[in-house]
Amino acid sequence: MTVKSAWIGCVAICTWLLAGQAFADCSPAPVAHDMDFSICKDWPAYPGLTLSASTNFSPDPVYGASGIVGLYDLHLSLLATSGSKSLATFDQASAFSVDAIALEELKFDTARYKLKPDLQAFGVRVRFKNSSRLNPLDETWLSLYVKDGNALRPVMDRLVVHEYGGEWDGNCAGERYETSRTVELAKASTNGYADLIIKTISSSTVGNGEGEACVSNTVTQKPVLTTLRYDGKNYAVPRDFKGQ
Repeated sequence: MTVKSAWIGCVAICTWLLAGQAFADCSPAPVAHDMDFSICKDWPAYPGLTLSASTNFSPDPVYGASGIVGLYDLHLSLLATSGSKSLATFDQASAFSVDAIALEELKFDTARYKLKPDLQAFGVRVRFKNSSRLNPLDETWLSLYVKDGNALRPVMDRLVVHEYGGEWDGNCAGERYETSRTVELAKASTNGYADLIIKTISSSTVGNGEGEACVSNTVTQKPVLTTLRYDGKNYAVPRDFKGQ
């Protein structure tokens, strides 16, 4: 290797390292409330672009004295990584309501949601959870967004991709259920957008007895496939698949 080629190789490696450092240095915007969330993530599908999201909590004026009952506003941004220039945004007031069920997590899903040859969506996952051991509830919702001019447009809203709940005595007796869903792109398309195949797997557990006499039985249903088609504006999520 010549000195020149070695120098060029060093420049390439250093550039890659600096790019990695820039990604590592992605800093979420500061939050004003302990219950607020703020995240950011580099978008692998489009190098040089960064996704940013925040939820801002407002306590309910009547029932929010404890500070845990209220509404969340959602703000999304697509930014140029260099200089953090905003390229597209989405704002939704009162996007989520919380009371006994708290907003536990906010995260980006940058799987390969290529809806058209020249258009890829990104996902936002929100997780809600209560603190009850005897009446547990744990849900994760997935929404998909695309860039449409200077706006981020939702094309799939609040698909429940995981749900766990039930009622039991904490030892054996009672019932619990769990549902998981995955999203795959179909080869077929409708109105120019790829159809989405939703795979649902559900299970239920029933327990009876106490102590060593406890008998627990879990039944897992066969996977069910459901196709969502783009109607020209969005993918209509069935009511029993959708977070409320």
